[in-house]
Amino acid sequence: MVRWALRRAIGTFERTWHYDASYMRDIIDASPLAAWLFSRVTALGRFRQDLPVEAWSAAGITAVRHEDCGPCTQLAVTMAERAGVSAAVLRALLADNPAAMPPEVALVWNFTRATLAHDAAADGYREAIVKRWGPRALVSLAFAITAARIYPTVKYAMGHGKACMRIVVDGTPVMLDHGRVPAPADMAVRRA
Repeated sequence: MVRWALRRAIGTFERTWHYDASYMRDIIDASPLAAWLFSRVTALGRFRQDLPVEAWSAAGITAVRHEDCGPCTQLAVTMAERAGVSAAVLRALLADNPAAMPPEVALVWNFTRATLAHDAAADGYREAIVKRWGPRALVSLAFAITAARIYPTVKYAMGHGKACMRIVVDGTPVMLDHGRVPAPADMAVRRA
């Protein structure tokens, strides 16, 4: 009965988001308890307080791109679109073009990339985030980054990971560079 309910929920999710969640079926087959526990990550990833949806989405999309999972990136973009994030903001995020982002989105994009790179520059961005939105916003971003990374990691570990170069935003394909987070030296070159 539990397996049936979990599989039904996965089927609904796949139809709603046009997303292949077959890796979840493998988890369900191995252990319904593991599948149920893994599904709790969704609650973590949905936590958003004191933060605009565009900025919050920027953290998740940037983090999922870092994990190099095209289908997960597409899912994050589709969810952001349905939440009201503009196509222009999504294209700027996917193009790694902070100049085309609203300032609050660029702040979160920079913070997320610095966090993923373990770059000390994250400290300054973190301070700006807390000053602008408060500590709950920082927690929201930390959870968004963490939750976005867990799905592609599990998919790759389960043998279902896929990288792709094309994400669709508002019906138009956008080419990616796989979202590689540059080393701090690369970031300095980009700033120059």
